[in-house]
Amino acid sequence: MAAQLTCITTISDLPDVILSNIIAAVSDVRSRNSTSLVCRKWLVLERSTRSSLTLRGNVRDLFMLPTCFRSVTHLDLSLISPWGHPLLSPTAVADPFLIAQLLHHAFPSITSLVLYTRNPCTLRILPPLWPNLKEIKLVRWHQRPQLSAGEELNMLFTENCPKLHSLDLSNFYCWTDDIPVALESHPTVAANLTSLNLLNSSFPEGFKSDEISSITRACPNLKELRVACMFDPRYIGFVGDEGLVSIANNCPKLSVLHLADTSALSNARGDRNDEGFTQEDAKFSVSTLIEVFSGLPILEELVLDVCNNVRDTGPALEILNKKCPKLRSLKLGQFHGVSMPIESKLDGVALCEGLQSLSIRNVGDLNDMGLIAIGRGCSRLTKFEIQGCKKITMRGMRTLASLLKNTLVDVKISCCKNLGASYSLKALEPIQERIQRLHIDCVWDSVEEFEDLDGYGYGFDLNVNDGGEASSNSTGSGDTFECKEDAFMFKQQKRCKYEEVNGHANGYSGRSWDQLQSLSLWIEVGELLTPLTAAGLEDCPNLEEISIKVEGDCRLWSKPSGREFGLSTLLYYPMLSKMHLDCGDTIGYAHTAPSGQMDLSLWERFYLFGIGNLSLTELDYWPPQDRDVNQRCLSLPAAGLLQECVTLRKLFIHGTAHEHFMMFFLRIPNLRDVQLREDYYPAPENDMSTEMRADSLSRFEAALNRRSISD
Repeated sequence: MAAQLTCITTISDLPDVILSNIIAAVSDVRSRNSTSLVCRKWLVLERSTRSSLTLRGNVRDLFMLPTCFRSVTHLDLSLISPWGHPLLSPTAVADPFLIAQLLHHAFPSITSLVLYTRNPCTLRILPPLWPNLKEIKLVRWHQRPQLSAGEELNMLFTENCPKLHSLDLSNFYCWTDDIPVALESHPTVAANLTSLNLLNSSFPEGFKSDEISSITRACPNLKELRVACMFDPRYIGFVGDEGLVSIANNCPKLSVLHLADTSALSNARGDRNDEGFTQEDAKFSVSTLIEVFSGLPILEELVLDVCNNVRDTGPALEILNKKCPKLRSLKLGQFHGVSMPIESKLDGVALCEGLQSLSIRNVGDLNDMGLIAIGRGCSRLTKFEIQGCKKITMRGMRTLASLLKNTLVDVKISCCKNLGASYSLKALEPIQERIQRLHIDCVWDSVEEFEDLDGYGYGFDLNVNDGGEASSNSTGSGDTFECKEDAFMFKQQKRCKYEEVNGHANGYSGRSWDQLQSLSLWIEVGELLTPLTAAGLEDCPNLEEISIKVEGDCRLWSKPSGREFGLSTLLYYPMLSKMHLDCGDTIGYAHTAPSGQMDLSLWERFYLFGIGNLSLTELDYWPPQDRDVNQRCLSLPAAGLLQECVTLRKLFIHGTAHEHFMMFFLRIPNLRDVQLREDYYPAPENDMSTEMRADSLSRFEAALNRRSISD
């Protein structure tokens, strides 16, 4: 019998064109690096298809500059070590022109560039090397150089960037005066711009009405505009009717428009007990909004995040739906009257049926019926955020989740008085098996509140059809609630009782959050994380990333309410590998605390205790701060606890640290990437201490790179 010859076909036998497309579709950096190690053919294909690269090496190690990524078109130089130090300057370790030429030689095809621009020399030398540059993002958290208004941007616009069409200054500290002056001085460059991002939280007041008019007049071809504005009428030059109308008149091609008050950009948390109304009203009318919406017919994404009352906006939002049929994303802040159905008829934002993303903040008159109307009308929503709406209850949120159970995968519930952690999770049960991204506040509902949940604590039972609250309108029109169609508003197929099921003391059904991949939490200083699982988040088998923001004043506490914060609770999540622990808005005493108080080092020990038990591979950590001395420094207890994270590969500390504390991290066996980033304003300027000295950071990185890594 003749021996059969078997032919084994592998992926390498595919034609190069198909294999190249497969490799190009891989986005994860580590996966691409692994791909390049298979064989030389795959290495060539991987390098030729990589379009984006972020350099993280030390500028002193020019011999390590990679020269094999010649197809890269997007280059990020904002994270080069030492972070925040000038890349090109006369006092640099090497000739700035030599560094620039080496970068140009290694990456000749750059069309998109991200730069940390602490020194104007960088703008003068680097961008002109790439004449095909189309997109630039400038980053700076340090103080602005002592230059005249617009001088810094003039260097960029005059140095041979004829194809520039996108400018991002959202993380670039400068004066608001700089932008209009520079744009008006270079009309050709300004006319070519199609995207301009000025959503910068470091602006103390934001752009005024005349400045916005000047910017939009200079850039008539903008398709994307994001601006931090001054809407407060107590300030001279506030943005009102004239400023808003000028945007629509000067830039009719806009498809993306973000206008946000600077106070909204700070992400400062409001009071849960606030009614949602401010003392002052914004000085633009509903008729102005209608005129703006009518002048932007191709708008797809709109943000109007105002911090003063905008009243009776329902009619304007109805016009928005008619005049902007392509609108897919909407965010409103301090807008009132967005959804106030009468006799169950849809109105306002509920008529924007094409929306896929909706965010509403501080809407003082939004109640459950208005929220249910939104769920009814905006049936395509995949993302929904609600913040600071006091009248919303679990009933309304749960009904909205039921209405959108086939589409909704991204939810944020924040600063709503009636929606603590447990109530929020209970409200999201209809989409529990579908939701992928979630934010809740860790406001722990009391046991007494749980006992009343058989009727949801609102004076009705979902097992009884309370027809008195439903409309009897049966006209069949698409904008009304019919009794049969919305009966689930008042009854459920199964009785909702809080009892122990499958060993769950909180009485949850035992279903897991199967698709949940990213979880974001807000928690007040001094509170514990341990009740998280009991609140309903015990079973999250695919949770990979968690973000925890701790906010408050430690000086109001003599000590925490427990020995440890409760990070060990996260052991319930087996796939958890990435964490953002943000204590940057936690305020305390950096140095010796008064009698009866704890300094920040002890608070850091409280928050980081148990972090070594987690199998984290990436960690971003923001140390707490002392605002009196503008200090966010890693303490000795924090460094000691972080070194216990033996599985870490990446560690980014958004603050400063002493050199000898940094050396603790060398004991983490597989740690590959460590960086101190002072990415907050104002970043400290003093480089005389070992916390920020470039030599100290370079010595640590050299020691880190000398180690042998197993993989």
